[in-house]
Amino acid sequence: MSKICQITGKKAQNGNNVSHSKRRTKRTFEVNLFAKKFYYVEQDCWISLRISAAGLRNINKLGLDAALKNAVAKGYCDWKNIKVIG
Repeated sequence: MSKICQITGKKAQNGNNVSHSKRRTKRTFEVNLFAKKFYYVEQDCWISLRISAAGLRNINKLGLDAALKNAVAKGYCDWKNIKVIG
């Protein structure tokens, strides 16, 4: 599974390591992703999401249902890609 946040759509970016002598080598800036379980009240079930720290703050601000609807509307995730646990 690729390292993409299911709420914000954030993914790895490319950049350079710059040494003291200003020599540049390619590197990637990874997203702060982690797997988190949420209780989805509207469907009365637990779901598992791969979200970033910014996605978690977004869920705390808007609520889980609104954040999921925004993510689906923007194309960051799909309802069939959301893992339902029990």
